[in-house]
Amino acid sequence: MITRLDTAILLWIHEHLAHPVADAVMAFITRLGDAGFCWILLALVLLCIPKTRKAGAAIAIALTLTLLIGNLALKPLVARVRPFLANPSFALIIAPPSGFSFPSGHTMASFASACALLGYSKRAGFAALALAVLIAFSRLYLLVHYPTDVLAGAVIGAAIGFLAVKIQKALQKRISVFIK
Repeated sequence: MITRLDTAILLWIHEHLAHPVADAVMAFITRLGDAGFCWILLALVLLCIPKTRKAGAAIAIALTLTLLIGNLALKPLVARVRPFLANPSFALIIAPPSGFSFPSGHTMASFASACALLGYSKRAGFAALALAVLIAFSRLYLLVHYPTDVLAGAVIGAAIGFLAVKIQKALQKRISVFIK
């Protein structure tokens, strides 16, 4: 039942929104999230600036947790086949990703990073959330994830992002006790 609804949504997106210009834009947007590239880069930049170091640390924590929880635990546990493998009529415009579909790793890393950043800067956090939404939608548009994969990735990622802020703040308190 859920997979049928998921597939129907993907078909609707493909039938109503597909366009050569959108294909190129979505392929570019999804590449930003490949292996968490843009989020790792953001964390590294923020870690280098004293004023934003705490936010960078929270994003790094969030990305580590998404790797452990999403890619190493949930994906193999659920082992959901990607939509383009389940439905061979889906023609991909990007190289086929490997691994399982649930949850969407791109989406989880994006929402985790954006929500971690949101804990330190509303303005930057909301801008990052806008990019996270675009990356999440690109995974649907490109037929590499089901909507429920993306929804779960967003929810889990957001929870991890907010948890990462709490972890960073708790670690900061412990470290400051030893430094004084």
